[in-house]
Amino acid sequence: MKSIRRLKSTKYLPRYKFTIVVEKDEDGIFIVSCPAIQGCYTQGDTLEEAINNIKDAISLHIQARKEVGEEIPVEVMIDEIEVSA
Repeated sequence: MKSIRRLKSTKYLPRYKFTIVVEKDEDGIFIVSCPAIQGCYTQGDTLEEAINNIKDAISLHIQARKEVGEEIPVEVMIDEIEVSA
């Protein structure tokens, strides 16, 4: 008798890439925002904590948009500019 091996079906969640901006305030707190997602920002005492927090914030924002049928923002272009002031 042949043994039959059944593979579990797995759902793959879509993966998204977003640019984030990290700043450090005068108290040493890291402030992180995601410009592509309006109002998506967080903070952390360490850079690692702030990065983990923004990942959570982005994921929650995407889930909320999906629940109400809104599109997920897509970054079109990222560039750096230089200005004199």
